[in-house]
Amino acid sequence: MTDDALVENRVQIEYCTQCRWLPRAAWLAQELLTTFETELTELSLKPGTGGVFVVRVNDEVVWDRREQGFPEPTAVKKLVRDRVAPGKSLGHSDK
Repeated sequence: MTDDALVENRVQIEYCTQCRWLPRAAWLAQELLTTFETELTELSLKPGTGGVFVVRVNDEVVWDRREQGFPEPTAVKKLVRDRVAPGKSLGHSDK
């Protein structure tokens, strides 16, 4: 078994159920799963309250709506890529 086989890259999107942000969270999850199909070992959606919309990669907060507003998928893809696949090209999203 190689070291690469031991690497787990988990993304969590915590979203506010009161604000009805599940569709937004699910759409972002789909974008990330499509872009990082071989790099991610898990992507979870975590229901929350109080206006939360936070994206975590391996327990590190990479986006918080309270500080940064709602993310564009391209911005989140770059943040995820920098942590799970630094050499990966994002094609047109890198422009």
